[in-house]
Formats: sequence, C-alpha cells, structure tokens
Amino acid sequence: MRIMDSGLFDYILPKEMIAQDPVGERTSSNLLVFNRNGGAIEHRSFHDIAGYLRKGDVLILNDSKVFPARLKAIKDSGGIIDILLVEKLEGKKWHCLANNMKKGASELIVSIGNIKAKLTQHPDFWIIEFLCEGNDYDVIQQYGQMPLPPYIKRKEINSIDFERYQTVYAEAEGSIAAPTAGFHFTKELLEKIENIGVNVVKITLHIGIGTFFLIKNRFIEEHKMHREYYQIDKSVKEYIQSAKEEGRRVIACGTSVVRTLETAYASNGSTPLNAYTELFIYPGYKFKMVDALITNFHLPKSTPLLLASAFAGRDSLLKCYSEAIERGYRFYSYGDSMFII
Repeated sequence: MRIMDSGLFDYILPKEMIAQDPVGERTSSNLLVFNRNGGAIEHRSFHDIAGYLRKGDVLILNDSKVFPARLKAIKDSGGIIDILLVEKLEGKKWHCLANNMKKGASELIVSIGNIKAKLTQHPDFWIIEFLCEGNDYDVIQQYGQMPLPPYIKRKEINSIDFERYQTVYAEAEGSIAAPTAGFHFTKELLEKIENIGVNVVKITLHIGIGTFFLIKNRFIEEHKMHREYYQIDKSVKEYIQSAKEEGRRVIACGTSVVRTLETAYASNGSTPLNAYTELFIYPGYKFKMVDALITNFHLPKSTPLLLASAFAGRDSLLKCYSEAIERGYRFYSYGDSMFII
C-alpha cells in the first residue's frame, strides 16, 4: 500500500484571505483556469467560463440543498450547546455533533425553543431525539440556522446567507455543507452555457462530515471517510455514459459531483443509482469519468484538496494556490473558483 504523508497537503494561508461574505454578484468571483496539458494558468472572472466550454460538453451539477442544520440547545443550567445535525436516523432521531458538553456526560435533556430533546452519547457521534408531537423537520425549520463553516467568524448569520450559502439550482434538501463550486453560477449564466450547446444535467450528493472533516492522521491512507448519500437518475447516468463513449467532455462542478460519478460508474457501472459512498480520492487515483473540474480553493489537509490534487497533480495545484494567494484571491466556501481543464 502506498504511504503518503498528510503534511504534503498543507499550506499557509493568510487569515485575511478567507472569505467571510459572498461577493456582490455571483459571477464576479475570480476564476483561475489551469490547463493540465502544459500547465498554463490564466486569471479571469467567473462569467468568462462560458468561453472555455464548447458544444457537446456535459456539465454536471449537484442539486443538493442545504438545510438549517445548526441548532442552539439550552441546558437546565442555562448553558448553551451548539448542535450540528449530521444524518437522519429512524423516527425523530439524528446523528449530531455537540459542543460544550460536560466531560463524562452520556445523556442530557435540553431545550430547543419550546421543544425538549434528548442527547445520548454514542462512539462516533451524539444522537439527538426531538421529544415533540409534530414533525422534527418543523422544529429544524423553525429553530435551525444555516450551517456556515467555522472559519467564517461573523458573530451572526445574516439573512443573505439563506440565499447565498446555496446554489441557484438547489432542489433536493439534505446537505449540511454547500456544494460551493456552484455558488458562482446564476440562472442567466447557465442559460447562456446551454445556448452554446452544453448539456447541463444534475445529480445529488448530500454533503456531510465526510467532505469537511479534515485529515488528522499522519498518513492519508489512515483517514476514515464518512459516508454520504448520493442519487443519480437512470436516464442521467445513461446519458453521461453515452457522452463519455462519444468522446465528449464530462465536466464536474464540484468535488461532490466527482465522487458521485466515480462511485456510480465503478464496477463496470453496476453500482446502485442511489446509495452511500465512502469513496476517498487522493493522488494516485485513476479517474474513470471526469475530464474537467470546477472547484473552489480548499482548506489544507481537507479531502476536497486531496481530490483536486489527484486531478490536477499536487505540485501543480499548490502552484496554482500560491499564485492565487499572490494575486489576492478569496479562499474557501465564499471564495473564488478554479477551472481545471
């Protein structure tokens, strides 16, 4: 087994380059275009991406929608517990992450608004059970907040986050982190792209902790990739396969799309249309389906960074990152974009 040190995927980013808010217009983000054939780098605006697409291309979007998965629970003592819902279980139970829990506590009753809930500790997660008569989704919609990542250091979540921490084509609710590569598209830009003759199709992968948990192990092969649910329609899968066989470019918008495609077409295409994936892509992986990738600038030692490194080449990707830092690009979820061709 190949052993790869996680320190190879670390880099230094000045804190002021971490985007704290979305740009004014979605398409006004910077776009770094990297050509794997020859290593050329170009600096454009995202609205220029249509110029790099051509008739017959297939652009694949993740239509997963972020739900307000962050909750504030109150202990009987008045202390606040920050809860992030992770995965729906049976009944009104969810796997969750819980901060500010008393050391040694294994069970606790808390209040979320006027609703009681029970927290129970399990090996990898806490389990929260909503003790309400109605639907637990109603509680989440009423009291939940958008789950902005912790590197966005604002005191409050703004109303604009409910619009902008979401793609314009989001439909299938289920993500606790956004497929951020799609933030830069507007409906007008997508229409322009389709008018070129690009075929735009959608798949679903509900982004969970598998995407945003950083690699803590020294060797990346030791990292555990938590499962995430994906779904792809049969007609879409057949269409993408046909396009690939015809030699047309398959362009993934986001690492979540890459993981879905590479999972769905594994085992000679016999993988289920809707299932969980634990696919962990890092350098050395042989891509089967994806020809080009739209992606944001990712955190050091993150699984999306390793996927992008596998696609572009580690040294080439870090060179792109270095040049983006020199030019004042904005990084992470609300940051700028790359197009790797």
